[in-house]
Amino acid sequence: MARKGKKKIRVDLNLPKNDNTRRNFLVITITGAFLGILCLGFWATNAALVFGVLAPAPANGNPVFINTACGFDANLAIPDYSENETCFFTRERAATQTLLIEWDNVKAPGLGMEFDVTGIDELRLGTLSHPPQELRMSCDASADEDFPFTVTIWEPSPGGGLGTQHSVSAVTNQDGCYLEIGNAAPAEGWEVWLKFDRGLPRINEFTLTVEVDTLDGIPDWMNNKNQFIGPALEIGPLNLRPLIFINFFGYGFILIALPGALYWDKKMKAINAMEEKFPDFLRDLAEYWKGGLSMTLAVRTLANSEYGALNDEVKRMAQQLSWGVAFGDVIVLFAERVGTPLVRRAISLIGEANKAGGKISDILVTAANDSREIKFLEGERERAIASYIAVIWTSYFVFLGVIVVLAKVFIPAIASSNSGEESAQIGNMVIRAIDPLFFLVVFFYGVSAQGLGNGAMAGLMATGRLSSGMKHAGFMLIISTLAFNFVAFSPDLLGIQGDMGLNPSLGTFVPG
Repeated sequence: MARKGKKKIRVDLNLPKNDNTRRNFLVITITGAFLGILCLGFWATNAALVFGVLAPAPANGNPVFINTACGFDANLAIPDYSENETCFFTRERAATQTLLIEWDNVKAPGLGMEFDVTGIDELRLGTLSHPPQELRMSCDASADEDFPFTVTIWEPSPGGGLGTQHSVSAVTNQDGCYLEIGNAAPAEGWEVWLKFDRGLPRINEFTLTVEVDTLDGIPDWMNNKNQFIGPALEIGPLNLRPLIFINFFGYGFILIALPGALYWDKKMKAINAMEEKFPDFLRDLAEYWKGGLSMTLAVRTLANSEYGALNDEVKRMAQQLSWGVAFGDVIVLFAERVGTPLVRRAISLIGEANKAGGKISDILVTAANDSREIKFLEGERERAIASYIAVIWTSYFVFLGVIVVLAKVFIPAIASSNSGEESAQIGNMVIRAIDPLFFLVVFFYGVSAQGLGNGAMAGLMATGRLSSGMKHAGFMLIISTLAFNFVAFSPDLLGIQGDMGLNPSLGTFVPG
């Protein structure tokens, strides 16, 4: 029985275009835009520029976001302490007030000092009684010899004078003393006494610390004018408010502009790296053709060569050729994966030459030279534009520096010149009361707008791609947001209730 001859099977694979890059870009961009719009919505419902200038402000003085989230009636008066305590965003958090006393060479029978304990105003308490405020006292005494002493904290009586006493005894040069009072009622006229018997030697050094966890009735995440400032973040000596409403203006545009731009720009850089090696690949392909190899065999041989970022694509073409895919289809798929005009034009030229047959080595050399010339011109453009990009960034940093200095130095000086609610007059000059936070907000808007415009122009000039422009704009917005948060947004300018302290008396007295 005669054996049948082997039949060569030709596989014609209609491989789909790889759309992962574009799909991922759309997912990242749409997600970033959605989150950015949410941030801008949060900003818009808190900013006085929107509700107060462009639209009527709520009658109760709270931002729209707070009224909506907490269920407050915007047409009623400002919520009191009891109403604020019902909402997570407007709850009161205790602030620790500290009194430090350092006395030297204290003679018997001792010394005393008055101090005050602050609290919530009765008008703010509403229907609630004043919450407890814990007081903690610690002391340490050193003398030439060991002897006992007593520290007493006197709570003022509601009718005036001294009321309840809280005492603790200790011995000098030993472990010191410690005292806790579960509820230090807000009042003036608290007293602390240090006493020891007459005839005993002096106490050389006496240190006493009083800490009271006080409440002021102002929600911890709101400032004195009921604007949302968010929780505090302490980094060393810095007291930051990363969730202050104005930051969400910057966060919104950063999320809209930056994530998709970073992804697309990264992909474009990878494609650019492939385009840099593309002329070398075409040149070597021409050399192999001149050597008598077919296009199919030439590509499969070049798959073992080194082409940097183009290696994976050359190996993929070689694999497709080994599966029986026609050379013309393979290079078309390659052009679709890269998707740039440079590669598409060169591949189109090669494909037509391959169909026509004959000597296509000259076509490959011409396409290689053309691609190399285009990449050279792109490089020249980037080098020529680099100086302009540097000027744009330098001008932005200068502008940002001037604005931050104005916000940190000039605005506090103007605000402190008239701390009242109304205008002050000195001779013929009128100093109007200003809100420092208003100017900080306006300055931040200006810097953000400058960053968006400068960044977009810098990227478009450099590469001609909007994604590159959005990347520059996103970085400028990040820098401006960090600069304002670390330098300009200080507690006093944000309208945060300052540390009232325990208001110790200026002098001491000898206890009775």
